[in-house]
Amino acid sequence: MKKTATLIVDGKSYELPVMVGTDGNRAIDISRLRKETGLITYDPGFGNTGSCTSSISYMDGEKGILRYRGIPIERLAEHSSFIETAFLLITGELPTKEELSDFSAMLNDHSLVHEDMRHFFERYPRGAHPMGILSSMVNALRAFYPEIPERSEEAEINKAFARLLSKLRTMAAMSYRISKGMPVVYPSYFLSYCANFLNMMFDSAVRPYVIDEDMVSALNVFWILHADHEQNCSTSAVRLVGSARVNLYAAISTGISALWGPLHGGANQAVVEMLQEIYDRGGDPAPFVARAKDKNDPFRLMGFGHSIYKNYDPRGRIMKKMCYRILEKRDFNDPLLDIAMKLEETALRDSYFIDNKLYPNIDFYSGMFLRAIGIPLDMFTVMFAIGRLPGWISQWKESREDPRGKLCRPRQVYSGPGKRDYIPIPERKPKEVNGRRLYPQSVEKTFETKYRSSASYL
Repeated sequence: MKKTATLIVDGKSYELPVMVGTDGNRAIDISRLRKETGLITYDPGFGNTGSCTSSISYMDGEKGILRYRGIPIERLAEHSSFIETAFLLITGELPTKEELSDFSAMLNDHSLVHEDMRHFFERYPRGAHPMGILSSMVNALRAFYPEIPERSEEAEINKAFARLLSKLRTMAAMSYRISKGMPVVYPSYFLSYCANFLNMMFDSAVRPYVIDEDMVSALNVFWILHADHEQNCSTSAVRLVGSARVNLYAAISTGISALWGPLHGGANQAVVEMLQEIYDRGGDPAPFVARAKDKNDPFRLMGFGHSIYKNYDPRGRIMKKMCYRILEKRDFNDPLLDIAMKLEETALRDSYFIDNKLYPNIDFYSGMFLRAIGIPLDMFTVMFAIGRLPGWISQWKESREDPRGKLCRPRQVYSGPGKRDYIPIPERKPKEVNGRRLYPQSVEKTFETKYRSSASYL
């Protein structure tokens, strides 16, 4: 017998189906609500709204659980590689030895970037943020590889997946090298995905980069932990834009732009910036902890707590272990990392943080980790984007194949003025903000002088 929820409006009852997910999570199906009742739901931020069904990742914020295709994140971090995890997310199953070999070979085959794209990189203004560059470059890939139409065959789509996975890593390293005025290092057929990235970032003709397997292993774990995370902001952006049947590159470009935000992928960068501020103000984290506990102070400690996890972020536990392993191995002094450890110790002992379950999350440890392996601050979010790419591809693919999929078109509750008359120009009053003209008189005079003789501006 199907379960339903009863909605009573103006004395009339409506039965709404209740959906049950694999792990018992439930949802009220309101897909026919407007048609049957004339009503819509109001949910700012969509925190209580399920936009789709998905078989890619599962998380339970109350219990601190994260699984990819049913496999616990802890098992993947311990035993898998990033490429193997990407294959799992995109195809739904772990690869056989032969499949993994073929997939790796395909990534190698597509690792080079068209030489003409270097002109784009080289002509970007110095100081441009790598995320803005990366988003533009991914969108530009469509122009360089136009042979894949929106409705291509499965083999061609898989080639596009491999192309993106491989080239995004190459473009990220290339943008960093060019921004520093250093020659581009090309990918090597003899190096693995993660080792190739580190080599492309840090190799030098005068000081060859030595591959450290512990660093490679740690980077694999870092990217595995970021590979997918249900319907977060950037993933939802990929699905929403993809619902218009745009090409894969345009959808992924949208995800990169969404990830750029400091409330999403930029959080690990914000952690280091916060640590720098603490250092600049004497190095004592106590005043900052006090501010975070003050309800009247908008300041908050970056890297603590999570909008979904009301328990310890399972990725944070793994990242902490990996981070400390690398810090011990590198054995170098960094005042910001010292402050981070003091801050972590303070928060884990403070009853306020414990009671409110504000544990250090993955962004706190990943910021420390990336700094420890030498990744520059403005590349932090780029590193997140490379890791999240398999998830974006998987979500785009799943939404595209969903027989119930449709163009995303949210509704709204209109709160503007009611119907009113059109006011002729001579009768309109100047607009003011806080008592000041919206457009200064000098601007208006320049505008009038240039255009008064023409009616085109109307």
